[in-house]
Amino acid sequence: MRTHTIKLIALSCLLVSGLACSQKQESVKVDNDKSSMVEADSTAMAEAKKKAAADEKAKLPKPYNEKEDAEKRIAELVKQAQKENKNIILQAGGNWCIWCLRFNNFVQTTPELKEIVDENYLYYHLNYSPKNKNPKTFAKYGNPGDKFGYPVFIVLDKNGKQIHTQDSAVLEEDKGYSLQKVKAFFNEWLPKG
Repeated sequence: MRTHTIKLIALSCLLVSGLACSQKQESVKVDNDKSSMVEADSTAMAEAKKKAAADEKAKLPKPYNEKEDAEKRIAELVKQAQKENKNIILQAGGNWCIWCLRFNNFVQTTPELKEIVDENYLYYHLNYSPKNKNPKTFAKYGNPGDKFGYPVFIVLDKNGKQIHTQDSAVLEEDKGYSLQKVKAFFNEWLPKG
């Protein structure tokens, strides 16, 4: 009788451990299925975001000119800035950069920012793109895109002297830019005298 009890207990243990093992395999299969579903959802969300960004980018104005001689244009702006007693803002980036286009659109469509810029600055979109990286111009200003990414802002006084470089990331808020932070940036670098 005792032998039967031991055999029954052993058999029960095997069955229970087999069942547990079977449940574990099923659990892993369910987890793998969930993981595949999460990956599919993530891929779909990434594709949707990519499409939304492309749609947004297509609608925004494209202020960068890949064909323009940046050195020549900046020299012209310095002469104009001296006559008008204005500083110069170089917004470095390209038409490929959604954040560059968003910033330009933000300034152009926000009356109080546009007024500050129009009254105090000459504004130039300094192109950086595969077709025209303007290496000489960027080197002159310390290649700020390498450090900060794009857009990056280079503020020049009326004589063309670099007086500030601004990382755009600190001006961001949510999926756009902060009115208060951008306004403070523009007001901090107004022309002197």
